[in-house]
Amino acid sequence: MAQEIEKKFLVKSDAFKAQASKKTRIMQAYLSSVSERTVRVRIKGDKGFITIKGIGNASGASRYEWEKEIPKEEVEELLKICEPGIIDKIRYEVKNGPFKFEVDEFYGANEGLTIAEIELNSENDIFQKPAWLGEEVTGIKKYYNSMLIKNPFISW
Repeated sequence: MAQEIEKKFLVKSDAFKAQASKKTRIMQAYLSSVSERTVRVRIKGDKGFITIKGIGNASGASRYEWEKEIPKEEVEELLKICEPGIIDKIRYEVKNGPFKFEVDEFYGANEGLTIAEIELNSENDIFQKPAWLGEEVTGIKKYYNSMLIKNPFISW
């Protein structure tokens, strides 16, 4: 079983863009968005993926994750049977010592929201917090992509 350990933060300025080494458009939707297991399909750049995530631990920082690349055309077909709503975002990759921030700038119904995630080896890993990093929102469900489809940022 693959375990994902990550922390999420709000982003308070767009200074991260100057530090980004890569930028990719992502469109994703959910076949299942129940909290015990989410199943999403995603087009990331020119590639397709299917991902299954399990329920998070008490802190919300760690959970089971399984992802497999599938043909983009299959994702396009699966999008037709997904739950309503699409997440549309641009992901920026920003190196941070031995780690990397993935900063998602959302569009559509979530326009105005920017979230940074850092994947860690352990919940206790220490990392440098850039000046553009804001409040930590790890484990706060309303910031999960699967919840942003049901309750988008513009309705907060």
